[in-house]
Amino acid sequence: MYIHSEILFILGNKCFDNNELNITKCNNITQTPNHMLRRFARANSTPHYRIDLHSETGRFDLITLATEEIPTTIPRPPTFIKPHAEYQYLNLIHDILQERQEYIGRNGNTLSVFGAGMVFSLEQGWIPILTTKKMAWKTCLKELLWFIQGKTDNRILQDQNVHIWDDNASPDFMESRGLSHYAEGDLGPIYGFQWRHFNAEYTGHTTDYTGKGVDQLAEIIRCLKHPTERFSRRLIMTAWNPCQLDEMALPPCHILCQFNVDSMNRLSCALYQRSGDVGLGVPFNIASYSFLTHLLAKHCGLVTHEFVYYLGNAHIYDDHLDVMKTQLLRQPFPFPRVEISVLRDDINDYTVDDFRVLNYQSYDAIPMKMRK
Repeated sequence: MYIHSEILFILGNKCFDNNELNITKCNNITQTPNHMLRRFARANSTPHYRIDLHSETGRFDLITLATEEIPTTIPRPPTFIKPHAEYQYLNLIHDILQERQEYIGRNGNTLSVFGAGMVFSLEQGWIPILTTKKMAWKTCLKELLWFIQGKTDNRILQDQNVHIWDDNASPDFMESRGLSHYAEGDLGPIYGFQWRHFNAEYTGHTTDYTGKGVDQLAEIIRCLKHPTERFSRRLIMTAWNPCQLDEMALPPCHILCQFNVDSMNRLSCALYQRSGDVGLGVPFNIASYSFLTHLLAKHCGLVTHEFVYYLGNAHIYDDHLDVMKTQLLRQPFPFPRVEISVLRDDINDYTVDDFRVLNYQSYDAIPMKMRK
């Protein structure tokens, strides 16, 4: 059950009589199927689960609030859970565990759901870097700046102690993709290449692609700086290029983002991601596109508003299940803020040192192995 203003959402499929609810100040009652909860992102910032300690076994039991019996009177909760946007992510973990849709995929067994959404405020410098586990936000930011520069050489990341692409750049994986002829570290025309040189002929990571292909990011920046074109509904950047998927070390997971400026010059970003590794990839993607939105707002003289996140296939790998259950035991800390200390002339010239993340408090990291 979730109460928002004067609207009562009953989460679950139990039939009920209005008189049973004993509620006098609610004008609108809406009941949803259990699986629909994850689609109501803006009404999803409180947990729809609880963790109980079993008195006999000493184990923690996961209780799904949406499927509990609705009492004849609505009791006062024993403790007040303060709404927090991170519960959108935690609720997604819970929903996947609860629905238990098992799949055998390209790289192993998963529990998956199809279709999920989250909305995070970016106002006043807020940035949704998850707090229920420690996030390597500098690693995330270094990868983003590498994308922005249109780079495809994994060795550039390795030189900055970033190793998130190492498995997908390994000789055995590149051979499995039919790309063993690429030079060491060459990942092909992946994200950054498509952002800056969409559909240019790819001839290797050492080629100078200046002026080749479509520079989608430069066009978005041009529009965002224009007094009227910033309101365009065509501010779209895509990494999904069917013509070059077979040339990429890994086809893109986060495939399309759209930027929107409202009447108060507030910049928002909406991302569609076809496939999301909820344990490892999704937290990085949330932080990365939020960093990108803050950077573009700074660079183009706007203020930030929201990051809107849509997921297609959201999945948890079978070897991540147990450790992710422990994450549900943790109550989120306040999100940190980000400051960008300098306004540079060229979007390519920003560095990690230009960013400050303030008051980031988190639980310990949760080690998980990435699947290739």
